[in-house]
Amino acid sequence: MLFNERINLVSHWFDLWTDKQRKLFLHAVLARCSKSQLKFVQKWFTEVVPVMKLDFTTVLPRFLSLYIFSFLNPQELCAAGQVSWHWKFLTEQDCLWIPKCTKFGWFLPYSPPDNEYSAWKRHYIACATSLDYLTPREAAEIYGTLNESTEASEEQEEKQREKLLRKMLRERLALHKKELFNSRPPWMSRTGNLTLLKSSLQASHSPVVADQTALREALWLLGGQGLPPNMSLSRQMLKENKYVPSFSLALEKQLLSSSVKDFHKRNTVAGSTSYPVLPARQCQSARQKYGSLSSSAQPHLILISSRIPAYEVVLDSVKPNVIAVPYDHSGMTLESLLFLIEKALDGRRAMSIGIIVDGDSREINLLQGCRIGTSNVVSPEVRGFWEKLGGCVVPQEEGGQIHMFVPLAASEAGMEIISKISQLTGVLFSTPTGIATGSYQHILSEWLGNRQSGLPPYVYFSEVKLQTWCRLADHLEEAMKAIRKQMRAHMRELQTTVSGRIVGQFMYDSMSMAQVQTNRVTAQALTDGLVELSRQKTENPLEFLALFLLRKCTNNKEFKKHIFLTECDSEQTLSTLLQGEATEGEKAPKRSSHCMRGIDKKFENIIKLEKLFQEDAADKRSMFAREILRSERIYVQILTIVKDVYVVPLKAALASNRAILSIANVQIIFSDVLEILQLNRQFLDELTVRLQEWGPAQCLGDVFEKFATQLKTYTNFFNNYTVILKTIDKCRETMSPFRAFLKRHDKTVATKMMSLQELLLTPSLRFEQYVDLLYAVRLHTPPEHADREDLTAAIKQLKQYRDYISQLKLNFEKDIQMTTAQKMIKGCPNLLEANRHLIRVQDVALLSCPNEEISASLRVYEHISDLSLFLFNDALVLAVRSVSSTPFQRTSLTSYQFSASVALHRLLQEDIPDSKYVKNAFILQGPKRKWICSVENEEDKFTWLSVSQSAISASIAKK
Repeated sequence: MLFNERINLVSHWFDLWTDKQRKLFLHAVLARCSKSQLKFVQKWFTEVVPVMKLDFTTVLPRFLSLYIFSFLNPQELCAAGQVSWHWKFLTEQDCLWIPKCTKFGWFLPYSPPDNEYSAWKRHYIACATSLDYLTPREAAEIYGTLNESTEASEEQEEKQREKLLRKMLRERLALHKKELFNSRPPWMSRTGNLTLLKSSLQASHSPVVADQTALREALWLLGGQGLPPNMSLSRQMLKENKYVPSFSLALEKQLLSSSVKDFHKRNTVAGSTSYPVLPARQCQSARQKYGSLSSSAQPHLILISSRIPAYEVVLDSVKPNVIAVPYDHSGMTLESLLFLIEKALDGRRAMSIGIIVDGDSREINLLQGCRIGTSNVVSPEVRGFWEKLGGCVVPQEEGGQIHMFVPLAASEAGMEIISKISQLTGVLFSTPTGIATGSYQHILSEWLGNRQSGLPPYVYFSEVKLQTWCRLADHLEEAMKAIRKQMRAHMRELQTTVSGRIVGQFMYDSMSMAQVQTNRVTAQALTDGLVELSRQKTENPLEFLALFLLRKCTNNKEFKKHIFLTECDSEQTLSTLLQGEATEGEKAPKRSSHCMRGIDKKFENIIKLEKLFQEDAADKRSMFAREILRSERIYVQILTIVKDVYVVPLKAALASNRAILSIANVQIIFSDVLEILQLNRQFLDELTVRLQEWGPAQCLGDVFEKFATQLKTYTNFFNNYTVILKTIDKCRETMSPFRAFLKRHDKTVATKMMSLQELLLTPSLRFEQYVDLLYAVRLHTPPEHADREDLTAAIKQLKQYRDYISQLKLNFEKDIQMTTAQKMIKGCPNLLEANRHLIRVQDVALLSCPNEEISASLRVYEHISDLSLFLFNDALVLAVRSVSSTPFQRTSLTSYQFSASVALHRLLQEDIPDSKYVKNAFILQGPKRKWICSVENEEDKFTWLSVSQSAISASIAKK
């Protein structure tokens, strides 16, 4: 109460005081307050009296203030610098003035030290004030004025007459050429009679035939080379009539090719500008106009991505008359890919273009970071690519096609992509329907829009090599990885592995698992036949072996006698064998029943289903349902191999007290796989029952939808996948019985010539097949069908799980890639950061210019060292490359030493035009240093500048 009374008393005195007294009182009270009390007063003022006007540079972080100032032009920046000292300090920062200087090509002649202030602003002012500027009077004295009337001199009149004469000759040449191509005689050899050709042309085109010398001069003038020394334009020359059309056409063709090359050189990339290529319209018009001048017919062209497995084998399979364009999947852009295509065609137009890339039935994985789907197929960059690619193919009326080796015709999204691209290009697209599964065998299935007698792949590739690659692409990739790492003179182990897998695949395509494991009689008969073949001398060993096996498997005496004839009819032999089996079948029912016990009863229904589907092969929905059943059966067989060949013997060894592997390790390695096997066996049984009653109204979506709700087993497997592989490796290294066990069972006939690790890889590949096949089934399912909704729900769930597996694989590949780069570059700082990945590695030569004051075309550069540029998505790492030779070997060792690193958003690059002293060079400008680099050829330069500029733009956009 006493405190309240005193507050009231002081408040009464405060009301009686003047304004000056009140201010003195407040100052005395606030001076006695602590910091917490002052903060309380400050908070009270903020709530009661809000701030109306405030300098944003004192509240916002500095980088935001600089970002706001970056939108001002130089004049506005200078005006803002006069507001206060703080604003002057911010508006003179180098990060604001560097873009404004480099926009006009103004660079500092030195690298400013860290403590230097506003160097780029002073440089901008110095460059702007030193520009050549003429007053109107000075300009009038030099260039004249519009109102000025002067008499033309004789020299100007002569130039005007020469200009008119050039125009007249150009018009006559165009008219003559047009009529000549409309009615053209057959081509004649160089040794033919030119007089006959000349007379025939003069007779048919006499109104437009010009003078030979005048037309030659016109061609020289049109080519931009001026007149030859011995030629001069005069009206007297038009009176003569001596024209050889072959000379003009050949010369015109030469001028056209030179102009195209000059066009490429003029449009080479420069600095941070865009990278134009030769327009498709110009290629098309040139080809239409001068197509008959080509020395060869319109070729076929095939694009081969490095993303596909064993792409070297595909490249080796290309036919000799096909132009192959392999390209790197990572470190390329659409512009650089078009550049490679147009350079390979060299102004011609292809009869057809094949594109063999990675992808599925919904999208095309054309380049790294460029997956073409329904969402981006009409984007400006992708649309421009397809339009220019369509201009490189002859029109559809002449048979032009583009073959996409991706099963886009197996889904609705893929059909939409094909429709949009066909509308953009005006060219017929053809893709496989994707009926076959397993590796790349969909390439050999039916093709959409194929009206030719054979498959489109055989237009580009050798049939035998392509079929081998389609069936064994994944296995060949393993061999090619070792080859890419280091070329070896002899690769016996890899050759044996690939040969064994081919034999194993052939055996499993023709024989079942039960026959391979139990039919020892067949192996013994083959051994006896080979021994007998080695003793005999026969001209046809295969025929002898076949007849020996036929004699071995029958008890018919007449057939045995018939079998020893040197010449026999195969049809007669077969009929004799069938008759013998028919007679013996009645006498030996026990033997036939014994043979039937060896067949697995679970697959009898599947064989019946295959016969049923053969009658309905025209039904695409039935064909895809058949493929689902066939592929699921193969998948379950592979999982069964893991159980029968590995798990059962290991558990039997544990039960007999002779353990090969501990029970804990067996559980870690095989528990998840056994659960997956149990799940998929139930799934296979449901598919089999459903397809036994197959009909047009039958459904499959509910079976897959039920299966998609039980994927927790697969999730456990993929979460433990790394631990499983590490456990296998650790046990193999530390336990000799387990090492011997794996050596005894891996890569045998019982395991389809695969190791345990390869068998465990199959679950990660199966979901891609599920999604592709379900998309194909839904494509051929009518909209009103009852299965349509269930198929859509199942596809959505399985696609999400497929994307989850793909993301795990992508993250693992990026980690390996970054770890490899970290180990490769000695002395490099830590590169292992989140969301960082390697885009491209480019080998360059580091140049030095002794004198940069002379003209750019006369500068001489010196090669001082070799560099390798490691381009990441957020930084550029420069490393010194050293190559050392190895004694007694042709191969050499390459090492990398870290030199520098630059953040991409602070990197500038500039093109150096080609001159007499330097080719394919460019400049990389960092904050404190610049590098002059050159590459081997024009393609590498174009690709590097295009890719690096795209990465720089993406990095700046993120900032």
